[in-house]
Amino acid sequence: MLYIRNESTNPYFNLAMEEYLFNLNDGQSYVLLWQNEPTIVVGKHQNTAEEINRDYVKEKGINVVRRITGGGAVYHDLGNLNFTFIIKGLEKSEFDFRKFTMPIIRALKKLGVESELSGRNDITIDGRKFSGNAQAVKNGKLLHHGTLLFDSQMEELAKALKVSEDKFRSKGVKSVRARVTNIKDYLKDDISVSEFKELLLKYMLDEDAELREGELSKEAMNEINSLTERKYMSWDWNYGESPEFNIKQGNRFEGGKIEVLANIKDGIIRGIKFYGDFFGSGSLEEVESALIGKRHENEEIRSALAKLNIEEYFKNITIDDIVNCIL
Repeated sequence: MLYIRNESTNPYFNLAMEEYLFNLNDGQSYVLLWQNEPTIVVGKHQNTAEEINRDYVKEKGINVVRRITGGGAVYHDLGNLNFTFIIKGLEKSEFDFRKFTMPIIRALKKLGVESELSGRNDITIDGRKFSGNAQAVKNGKLLHHGTLLFDSQMEELAKALKVSEDKFRSKGVKSVRARVTNIKDYLKDDISVSEFKELLLKYMLDEDAELREGELSKEAMNEINSLTERKYMSWDWNYGESPEFNIKQGNRFEGGKIEVLANIKDGIIRGIKFYGDFFGSGSLEEVESALIGKRHENEEIRSALAKLNIEEYFKNITIDDIVNCIL
């Protein structure tokens, strides 16, 4: 497994690097530790406009970028450290958060901090979240990445993100600020995020004797820069157009939140779009295409969905759940 040292704080470049390495057919696994300047990173399936406080983001010059994994929107700044595992040779069905969060939990324990995996994709200290995690699986490779709030500006985080009330209810708390925390608050020694990064890498190296440092070629860097410009800096990728709709509804399930925007005319689904913080590897366009032209009624929608492997698109969400969101 190769550790690629990345000192860039450009969020568009950093996410492009992840995708480039994820798509490489080189038989190699990778580990990355990286940071972003103030940025909101939205999940692959989310409606960006619904996740950010647009006026505040614009006023403060906060970057907004979409990632290729599901899950919810997160705030990054230079007090936050991100980690990425890109693993070869895994089956498409695998979504194992514990496997990739345990190295972080073990490393923190060596620093005297007790933490645990909580819910579907969070790591917490004393019940408060400091790490959100997400995954993508494609062509036998898995990308797992997560945040590590070390010394982030919590007030900025709370003001920049627009979190729905149903998420607070599901967590049993009243605000973003009440449910997140910084790792630094629990450390015995006063260290910087850079020192924490090196300690984390050291402890991860202790756990994996095969982890070694590598670097990317000039050609690879050129490819990453190209992907940065044509995709990650584009408005279409980061925001995109919301479809015309006359029905908007959704719900939160064990596997995450689903919101459906649908255009129904004469009882027929003319257009439909799924948004949410759920996980899944398949392209939602395949699900949406399967429903367009179908009658807006239970049996026809259910029949169309039954022809698909729904678990591939909506992890831990059932056909019944999806039908209830559409009708």
